[in-house]
Amino acid sequence: MSNYTKSTNFAVKDGLSAGTAAKRVRGTEIDDEYNAIAVAVATKANINNAALTGIPTAPTASASTNSTQLATTAYTTTAVAAIPTVTAATINGHAYPVGSIYTSVVATNPNTLLSVGVWSAIGEGRVLLGAGGGYAAGATGGTATETLTLAQIPSHTHTSPWPDITGGGSESNVYSYDNGGSSRNTGTAGGGQSHNNLQPYLVVYMWKRTS
Repeated sequence: MSNYTKSTNFAVKDGLSAGTAAKRVRGTEIDDEYNAIAVAVATKANINNAALTGIPTAPTASASTNSTQLATTAYTTTAVAAIPTVTAATINGHAYPVGSIYTSVVATNPNTLLSVGVWSAIGEGRVLLGAGGGYAAGATGGTATETLTLAQIPSHTHTSPWPDITGGGSESNVYSYDNGGSSRNTGTAGGGQSHNNLQPYLVVYMWKRTS
């Protein structure tokens, strides 16, 4: 892209005395000026859809500029440098604030993986339960195995091994047989052992961020 440089100083001609030969404006002078202007214009970029080449320059806007002004590389470099550095630890710190629980099938402490916080292993042999409905956050409870009490056994009957009762006797449909003052128990069954109280599970390591 070239710039137009005037060849003839017409203002100087105006200041010359009348009749001076140099005061006359020659056609070649006018042609030279127009040709120079045409070359300069031809090498300028169009206002619309400009296709720039080389290393064009422009004024660098201040950092607070918010307009349609073109951003120079100097402006962009300054703007990028002003962006705070965000590390993985910063992101993880927001993703896992204090009180968060981290689960994994790997035993590695979350601090080693996330580079943030102090973590304590929790919940050994326990499952997680959503707070609410009478369950306070942080509370524990439940058992892995359970031996049913009499009150917990479903209501049921036993078939008596004795013949039908006659006379004043009575037969209990739950535990015993009473015939005229003497009672007999039905045969015993069951071992009284505790039973598994767990749902199907997948074992994981659980950690709680404490600070």
